[in-house]
Amino acid sequence: MTLPWEADLAGRLDRRTIHSAALEGNHLGDPADRPLWVYVPPGYDDDPGVRYPTVYEIQGFTGSLTMWANRTAYRQTFPEMADELFAGRQAPPCIVVYVDAWTAYGGSQFVDSPGTGQYHTYLCEDVVGWVDSNYRTLAGPEHRGIHGKSSGGFGAMITPMLRPDLFGGFATHAGDSLYEYCYIPEFGKAVRHLRDYDGSIDRWWSDFRGRVAFTKPADENLLMMLGISACFSADPDGTPRLPFDPHNGVLDQDVWGRWLDWDPVRMVPRYADALRGLRAIWIDGGTSDEWFLEIGGQAFRDALGAIGITDLHFELFEGAHGRIEYRYPMALAYLAERLSAPSVR
Repeated sequence: MTLPWEADLAGRLDRRTIHSAALEGNHLGDPADRPLWVYVPPGYDDDPGVRYPTVYEIQGFTGSLTMWANRTAYRQTFPEMADELFAGRQAPPCIVVYVDAWTAYGGSQFVDSPGTGQYHTYLCEDVVGWVDSNYRTLAGPEHRGIHGKSSGGFGAMITPMLRPDLFGGFATHAGDSLYEYCYIPEFGKAVRHLRDYDGSIDRWWSDFRGRVAFTKPADENLLMMLGISACFSADPDGTPRLPFDPHNGVLDQDVWGRWLDWDPVRMVPRYADALRGLRAIWIDGGTSDEWFLEIGGQAFRDALGAIGITDLHFELFEGAHGRIEYRYPMALAYLAERLSAPSVR
């Protein structure tokens, strides 16, 4: 039976704070000092000569680092499930790094943008560099993976494409992809919500910041519209540009094109060589996902197949977008197995 209290870990979870040069002076004024959790598996302290693969855990939009410790009825937190995985020797031991990439808009999409900050550089240079300098990692890309859900799943898909020199595998649960399915339906909702603000998302943002968050029906949708626009389509001065006319909903093809450039399905041909070099790819999604992200996962898998990648794990499971954290240990075990394999020279 799962008890509703914090459990002791067989491994160790270090709660650290690191300074990010990449985040200094970011447009939103968000802090450059960030919390970082680093889990080391049982036995890490017993033999100082052993080095370990590393898996980086990143969260979805509006996810913050401390939410990893959130507990729901009859379920364990993911750090506890991960610890059980390694304590029970159900997977080779790994260092697991829980990354903070929060912004004032609720998320960074793990990309470099004038609208939010240099979060891709922060992840790849500041966080990975700090972990490799302070823990006994196997520092080659073939022993480093990244894992996330939703926007975190998107970040997990694109980061190894952009930095195959750092990451050799990823796992994505319901990662943002096939944008005409997951985003365009949200644009119509946003146009309706913006009627109350004369079509100005800045006016909504001012209202949102002046009251208790998520107390109006518009809040979740418009926060996502503002936040993703800041990541994908900000002007050089940091001003987010919506990919549609806020009064009549007509797509701005130039701005929408900038969003599509970040669609993992469309990115595959551009990064085919990087993807072919990966040793671990896990893709899954719930068959009733509210944003149709399991369909995006299917399209992403098929795009990988079109460039010759068939050695991957793909799975659709019964479920929606939320409450799927029980899937995370399965993907973590897969990554641990693949990333622990000896390097091929």
